[in-house]
Amino acid sequence: MIGVVYLVYAGLLSAVLPVHNARHSPITQQDMAKYRDRVKSMFYHAYNNYLDNAFPYDELRPLTCDGQDTWGSFSLTLIDALDTLLIIGNTTEFQRVVNVLQDTVDFDIDVNASVFETNIRVVGGLLSAHLLSKRAGIELEPGWPCSGPLLRMAEDAARKLLPAFDTPTGMPFGTVNLLKGVNPTETPVTCTAGVGTYIIEFATLSRLTGNPEFERVARHALKGLWESRSEIGLVGNHIDVMTSKWVAQDAGIGAGIDSYFEYLVKGAILLQDEEMMSMFLDYNKAIQNYTKYDDWYVWVQMYKGTVSMPIFQSLEAFWPGLQSLIGDIGNGMRTFLNYYTVWKQFGGLPEFYNIPQGFTVDKREGYPLRPELIESAMYLYKATKDPTLLELGRDAIESIEKINQRCSRS
Repeated sequence: MIGVVYLVYAGLLSAVLPVHNARHSPITQQDMAKYRDRVKSMFYHAYNNYLDNAFPYDELRPLTCDGQDTWGSFSLTLIDALDTLLIIGNTTEFQRVVNVLQDTVDFDIDVNASVFETNIRVVGGLLSAHLLSKRAGIELEPGWPCSGPLLRMAEDAARKLLPAFDTPTGMPFGTVNLLKGVNPTETPVTCTAGVGTYIIEFATLSRLTGNPEFERVARHALKGLWESRSEIGLVGNHIDVMTSKWVAQDAGIGAGIDSYFEYLVKGAILLQDEEMMSMFLDYNKAIQNYTKYDDWYVWVQMYKGTVSMPIFQSLEAFWPGLQSLIGDIGNGMRTFLNYYTVWKQFGGLPEFYNIPQGFTVDKREGYPLRPELIESAMYLYKATKDPTLLELGRDAIESIEKINQRCSRS
């Protein structure tokens, strides 16, 4: 439920505003139904305004009420919205948008695109909508799930990314031109997440299309990172994909590294792959040994394990959910409650939070509606049914609406 809010509101806000709520009573089934309706209303507010003011651009700029291309000129908000439309039961609009995308989106364009972002947003968005189609009662092509317009679009987009993986290490460049391939002057330095966040989408593509190349390059990239870890079992923040040399040696679970660990666990579950899970569990031992302090996780030097930044980043909030997936519920809940305390302090998660000082980091106070803490709440609630986690869902809706109202008046 709450994840829908974040899918449609992501990126609309740029400032954290404090929310001071009175003590709430327990959430009832009637309350949950009311909040579900509010989430749908919030979705349509954002979605309809995008269609009216920003289509066919990637995103709506909410203050100037016009559109802009941010990730490659894909009408990205429509791709983002596809699975949400199915989740809330609007199959008529889903089918209309599928037809629009087939008629208007072209990946054979002279655009420099992020390999990482195009994979998780475009390839992932198209695949998730494709695989949800049957559940939504959409009329399917013969041979589904190994055929269908969204699958063909996902494969077309992914093919445009493959030249980025043609490196001595198998680790991809960060940017590729969708028409011309990798620019000869492209930097070889890529963040760890930008190397290790493909196996879910690419393996799914390989299994559905019968083309093993997608899964092969994703696995090769994972192997390149694994073989480049330090002697104490940590990976840094940025690596040279031509030489495997670490350019930024801060190790942690946040920005620049985060989804590498996420994809090892989720990829292992999806593919029933013991090797990927073993990799993560080895990393997890090193993370617990060197970066964990009082149920917080800090940044350390990857070769020495010495603390480099005692900072919590909002992107790290996926970690409690990941812990729940490997059965580490106790540690996951304790860390989640630390993060939830920060949420309640500010009415959202600032990008950087200084743990010893208990306050935001200068110029990193913003909250661009990242979904990680909401996702962790969802996984932990499914595992524990702890009502505290429903309270975060309620707080998230109230916070987003409160900030949105203030922005609308400014």
